[in-house]
Amino acid sequence: MTITQLSTFLKIVEMRSFSSAANSLGYAQSTVTTQIKQLEDELGCVLFERLGKTISLTSSGERLIPYAEKMLQLERDIRLDVTDGENPAGILNLGVSESLCINRLPRILMEFNRNNPRTEIRIQFVTHEIIPDLLQKGELDLVYTLNPLFKDDRIRILHKKREKLGFYAPFDLPVAKKSICAEDLKELPLLLTGHGCNFRHMLISHLESAGISPKIVLETDSKEILKQFAINGLGVAFIPDMTAEAETKSNKLRRLTWKGPDFPIYSQVLIHKDKHQNKAMINLVELIKRDF
Repeated sequence: MTITQLSTFLKIVEMRSFSSAANSLGYAQSTVTTQIKQLEDELGCVLFERLGKTISLTSSGERLIPYAEKMLQLERDIRLDVTDGENPAGILNLGVSESLCINRLPRILMEFNRNNPRTEIRIQFVTHEIIPDLLQKGELDLVYTLNPLFKDDRIRILHKKREKLGFYAPFDLPVAKKSICAEDLKELPLLLTGHGCNFRHMLISHLESAGISPKIVLETDSKEILKQFAINGLGVAFIPDMTAEAETKSNKLRRLTWKGPDFPIYSQVLIHKDKHQNKAMINLVELIKRDF
């Protein structure tokens, strides 16, 4: 049994096709077929049911998935942790929230790359609900997220910092010159993040408890779009403060004075509770802490 065979097995599971997996991996289809046949012979079981051009996992194939994922994760860990303790080499899979990726991560990665030239960081945008499963499966090594404080028995928080959410509007909007509360949001056109975002859930929950139906004119996961709509006077954007720093300094947007409750969010570095921290991961976390 080899890492290559297990990697091929997982690629077939992901793409549900031998030929698609072969194309993705850059192999001939016969090579993929041979690798799986060798793996099946060694394990003494059938991993895929082949019904014409359709394939499906057998019960044995289903049971192999978590072991294969762990084996590939261990192989990545070995390359990052054993090859050279002071100069780790390999791939680090990082999940990140969009806001952090735009506003903080670039300068962190520039320094990381200078100090860890043999480590490649692969970035994936993540939303709150998929983080635990991706860490559990080993598809991500670390997550750098902006969310309410994470509570999940599978997850360990390596670092956290309190952040703020705010309401933003252009200076010439009349509401920008006064304090606002939940009652004021009855009439104000709101620019909100999408339904899967916890920022939105926190605000909507507060408004519902106050018996207020908000006037939502735009919903999008892109903070950049929300800012542009706000700058053009099309509504009040409810976004993390860090995403509006440049626009506030250049007087394109103003943070409204909010008289309602606080909306606690944190930038957090997350890891699976059983995950070993290799040198590359430790280096990256230290840079994130230092960036504050």
